[in-house]
Amino acid sequence: MVSRTTADAKGDVVVLLIGMRINRFRAVHLWLPVMLAMFRMLRELAKDPARGLLSRVLLSASPRTYYVVQYWESKEKLYAYATAPDAFHHTAWAAINGKERSGQLRGQVGIWHETYIVPEGSYEAIYGDMPAFGLAAAHGQVPLRRRGRYAKDRFAYRSPQEAAAEKTG
Repeated sequence: MVSRTTADAKGDVVVLLIGMRINRFRAVHLWLPVMLAMFRMLRELAKDPARGLLSRVLLSASPRTYYVVQYWESKEKLYAYATAPDAFHHTAWAAINGKERSGQLRGQVGIWHETYIVPEGSYEAIYGDMPAFGLAAAHGQVPLRRRGRYAKDRFAYRSPQEAAAEKTG
């Protein structure tokens, strides 16, 4: 393993943070299905790479808050999955919306997501003695020297297609 590496991302990077917060631990019958639905969606996406999920990292911010950092191929593929009637997301979202409308979830479990489209030149990464993780797990990993020793150099990196687009644009 090369000691210092960086992510081999090219072009825009699509990052989705999605999670839940358990507001009332005793309401297991309400928050556990939300958590299990996320695991089911991740399994569904892992079985069908064409849907566009490149990688994901499961995290806990506290005993109450759990979330997933997801790296997507494109915002179009993320939107397509979110709205696909054949995807489990459609079923899970309908169930959550129904429980919210009836007031069952209010105050029991919180859900949230944030989506970021990060243009090339606005991200950089460094990994020391790490297997592919995060952005590198999604886009591949290259020796640090290929993108530059310093963060400023990695921010300045342009993939060949982006460099060509900048010259013509």
